[in-house]
Amino acid sequence: MPRTMPDRRAFIASTALAAIGVRAQAPYPAGPIRIVIPFAAGGATDVLGRDLGKGMQPHVGSQPLVIENMGGGAGVPALNAVVRAKADGYTLLFAASGNITAQPLLMRQRVDILTQLAPVGMVATAPHVLVVSSKLPFRSVAELVAYARAHPGELDFGTAGVGGLAHLGTELFARAAQIDIKHIPYRGASSGLTDLVSGQIHAMFGTLPSFTGMVETGGVRVIGLTAPSASAALKGIPLISATVPGFGYKSWNGLFAPAATPAPVIAQLHAAMAKAAADKAMAARFDTLGVDVALANPQQLAEIVRKETAVWDKVIRDAKITPT
Repeated sequence: MPRTMPDRRAFIASTALAAIGVRAQAPYPAGPIRIVIPFAAGGATDVLGRDLGKGMQPHVGSQPLVIENMGGGAGVPALNAVVRAKADGYTLLFAASGNITAQPLLMRQRVDILTQLAPVGMVATAPHVLVVSSKLPFRSVAELVAYARAHPGELDFGTAGVGGLAHLGTELFARAAQIDIKHIPYRGASSGLTDLVSGQIHAMFGTLPSFTGMVETGGVRVIGLTAPSASAALKGIPLISATVPGFGYKSWNGLFAPAATPAPVIAQLHAAMAKAAADKAMAARFDTLGVDVALANPQQLAEIVRKETAVWDKVIRDAKITPT
């Protein structure tokens, strides 16, 4: 009789430990996966992120992939939310390249983003297009550059804000073309586009979906492409590098997890991404947006981040762009 209670306690304890072990080894995912998008709903990255989530869904089991838009603050609030999340694969960031390779360079305290986020993989690339107001006479990059050289400091380039990829691309273009331009930052792309259509500014860089509506109505004219693309939507647009040798860059979109997320979880997420990228319907959807499906594994994406960070770091220093 005296031994009954200790034996019962030991049995309860061993049962509890076994239950904990079962929970610890529960297959991933055992709950919803949240994908944070650092832009408002409806933009190009939001559309791509939602398409990717739908494509990955059948390959991660029955748990839902939940999209959460966290726009504003140049993507920093979204970045911080994922960096501070538990490194268990249940909170991810679907980022545009500027969020990863440019914005961290403009924080008041610079950070090495690869110490805070673990790459899962890249899924898409897209060159930017150079557009000009249809109220202005420029019909080629050569004509735009000739005007800028004849009128130093008078060519106005609008962007959605300081430090974004379009801004850095503008500065890279100015240096490659050896022209003096005026940067006009806006609080968002829509305000800049309104002024572009009216002819108050001359030109802008950005992804094709940002301008599609105004291109179709004739408000703006596409005159150049920042890099080659296989997308049918971009065929026929001349490469800027044909006029400005050495110039070029691309935007890309990729998935990231908090640093220290277990390698098997990263591998499982990447495998789901790869299966989604192989779907022809998703590739066709990307194509209409001027986007190429381009898969890169975690190691390859980490190398892309390092190389592009070095490029934009030089542009930021040369142009003397400071944190705002």
